[in-house]
Parts: sequence; structure tokens; C-alpha cells
Amino acid sequence: MNPLSIFDIFKIGVGPSSSHTLGPWRAALHFVETLEGRNIKSLKVQLFGSLSKTGKGHATDKAVLLGLQGYDPITMDTDQIDNIIADISVRKELSIHGRNVSFDPEIDLIFEEYEHIKHPNTVKFTARTTEGLHQEEDYMSVGGGFIELGTTLETKVRKTLPFPINKGADLVQHTQNDTLHISEIVAKNELVFRNEEAIEQQTEAIIEIMLESVFLGCTNTGVLPGGLNVQRRANKIINTLTGKSTFANKEELFDTIKSLTQDFVTINKVISCFAIAVNEQNASLSRVVTSPTNGAAGVIPAAMLYFMLFCDYKDKTDLKRFLYTAGEIGCLFKKNATISAAVGGCQAEIGVSSSMAAAALTELKGGTALQCLMAAEIAMEHHLGLTCDPIGGLVQAPCIERNAMGVIKAITAANLAMMSNADEAIVKLDEVIETMWQTAQDMDKKYKETSEGGLAKYSSPRFPNC
Repeated sequence: MNPLSIFDIFKIGVGPSSSHTLGPWRAALHFVETLEGRNIKSLKVQLFGSLSKTGKGHATDKAVLLGLQGYDPITMDTDQIDNIIADISVRKELSIHGRNVSFDPEIDLIFEEYEHIKHPNTVKFTARTTEGLHQEEDYMSVGGGFIELGTTLETKVRKTLPFPINKGADLVQHTQNDTLHISEIVAKNELVFRNEEAIEQQTEAIIEIMLESVFLGCTNTGVLPGGLNVQRRANKIINTLTGKSTFANKEELFDTIKSLTQDFVTINKVISCFAIAVNEQNASLSRVVTSPTNGAAGVIPAAMLYFMLFCDYKDKTDLKRFLYTAGEIGCLFKKNATISAAVGGCQAEIGVSSSMAAAALTELKGGTALQCLMAAEIAMEHHLGLTCDPIGGLVQAPCIERNAMGVIKAITAANLAMMSNADEAIVKLDEVIETMWQTAQDMDKKYKETSEGGLAKYSSPRFPNC
């Protein structure tokens, strides 16, 4: 297995979906790079399988068009997305490497009715030049913003880590041999991928985007786009809890929350609200962090804030340890199972994020490596078989609420692990990861982000505008 960095798991991008928005966006960016220096006459884009069936709801078409024009999901002004897309539709052309190329989204961006042989999330680009040359590529969006071209695109130069980790058992061995925390093992491995300054900068950026997405989600109001008429709830919940609906900045919001009575019901409402807030931002094509996916982006920030506001938080070092431990658990699922709902259902998204958060909380609460893995196992054990059936193909219902459920399960799993002798755990993390993978393969494809089963099938007919 190729080593993974935690920054492969935590990617800054634009919602609503890592596999259906960020992945195709990155694929378009990669393909357009291969066209540099060529006189493009025409361009065609084909979306297959799940990308086709739920692409409109996931803004796959918008993501592809933005990528083809060279916009970076990390840095672009997301408030301009609708204007850019509208301009393309009116002009019926794209600007590629400074040249205008005829492109009518109604004709040249095709939602195919069948599944590609390579992967349920496949996008195909075909370009023709004025010289008569023909170039085409198939990209697979395999979850969490990862993309593959054939089998080689995301393959990196193989690196040798001081602490190789392919299984949860490897983490246990490393921590027992050197009496290190999981986060300390991960920190040493990350130095192989980038220097300490780069790690610090990237970690700070991820933390900032996570906290900012909570703040914006808690202060924005209105109706989410897409046709389901989903009203934003996070701001209403905050207003009910604090008596305020506006805050000067995120620090004021968090200080106000800390001043509340810290009983179980209040904490439950606050943390659920934070998870919902992030995914309301995600649903509105705003900037979030894949954790490990966009659809599950609210669990990690909400769990992180639970520790910041209601536990023995010391300083930002705690948040970095949280991300290192959580990220490594995400890497284990990516290597040994899947983090794509189109492959494994929602257990691969909310389930994995809950597992990541549970392990990270356990470490910060003083748990051993074995207890961290036990917490991760408990969280996933109670997400096994969770289907992906977004109504109208939108990452809104039931997706937004599932983030709230995922973070509450993570907190519960961490508390259970801290009260347990991890040596006596009946099920190991590696076993539950394998079980999750087998469950993913056994699951009917209509429950894998196709809008052909579950809530999507029986609720969507009531929403003809989706």
C-alpha cells in the first residue's frame, strides 16, 4: 500500500460532495492541464453512473465547468460560482488557457444513462483540436476528493515512513514499542511528506476553515439551494440557545456558547448544531474541509469544538493532535475499505468520520492507543450498513442530520472506550474495517448514492423541482 498523509484525508474544497463535486473538479483541472499549448476546437464531457444519476444535486456539472476554466476550489471566491456558470451558459463557450472554446453545457455536458465499466463515479473528457487531433481520458472519483486515471493518477513516489501503518495493529505496535501517542507517530510520519513549516501551515489552514465553516453556518440564514426547500436550522438553534442570532466573529460565538449551562441537553444541542452548521454551508457550495468527505464534513469540526468548549482544552496543540489521530484512522479506512458512498454507502462517509472523531477524542481525553482504536471500532460498528440515499440527489436530507448523529455517536464511543479495558474488546478495529468493506460489496447498488432506493426513491417524487 502506498503511504497516505493525513492531508490526503483532510482537503480544503467546495461542497456539496467530495466524490461528486471536488473529485470531478480536480479531474477537470488535471485534464485541462494536458491541453496546454493545443488549439482546442471542441470539448465533450460525459458523466456516468452515480455522477450522472445524482450529479445535478451534487453540482457535478458546475464543478466540471469550473475546473475546465482553471478555477481552484481551495482559493476561488465561492460567491462568484453562480455568476461564472451563468456566463458560460449564455456565451456557450469556455475560456481554456486564455482561448475561447465553443461549449454548450446543454449539449456538450452529457449525463449518461449507464454506468462506466471502470467505476460508478466516472467522468470522461474528450477534446478535439483544430489540427484534427483527438484526446480523451476517463477519470474515476473514488471518494474524499481522490481521483484516479486508470490506476496511476494518484500514485505517488513510494515513500518510506519511520512508522509504516497499514493496519490498526501497526499503530498499536508502534505506540507500545516507543510509548508514543498515535498523534506523535503520525507527526513523525508526516515529516516524510513535507517539512515542519508546511505541516504547520496546512494544519492551521484546515483548523481555520473548519472553525470558520461552523461560524458561518451558525450565522447564515435562508433556504438551501436545490429545490427541497430546506430551511437553514443552525442559526435558529443558536438563537434559541443564546438569545442571539448574530455574532461579530467566531470567537464571540464560541465564548457565548462556553457561558451556557453545561448540562447534557445543552451540550447535545450545541454539538448537533455545529455539525448541522457545517453541512448547511457544504450544501450551499461553500468552502469546507473533507473529513474524510464533504458529505461528512461536519462531524470532525463539531467533535473538535466539543473538546474545545466542554472538555479539558489547553491550546491549539490539542486541535493538531486531534487532526493527526483522526486523519490516521481515516487513512486506515481509505487503504483497507472505502470512503466513497458510491462504493460503500453512507457507512463509508458518516461512519468513517464518526470513527475518526471517536479515536481523536479518546486520545485527547487521555486514552491509550488501544482505547483510541476501540473507540473508532465502536463508532463504526454502529454505522455498519448505513445506506446513501440522498433525497433529490442533494447532500441535504438525510445527510445534514446524519452529521449530527455521527458526532454524538463519536462522543459516546469515546466515553465507552475510556471506561473499558481495551484488551478485552470483542471486535478489533481491523476486523470492523474488513466487515465494513464486505458489507459495502454486499450492499445493493441502489443504496449507493444513486437516488434509486431508500428515502431517495420514496420521498423524491414530492420534490419535482430537484
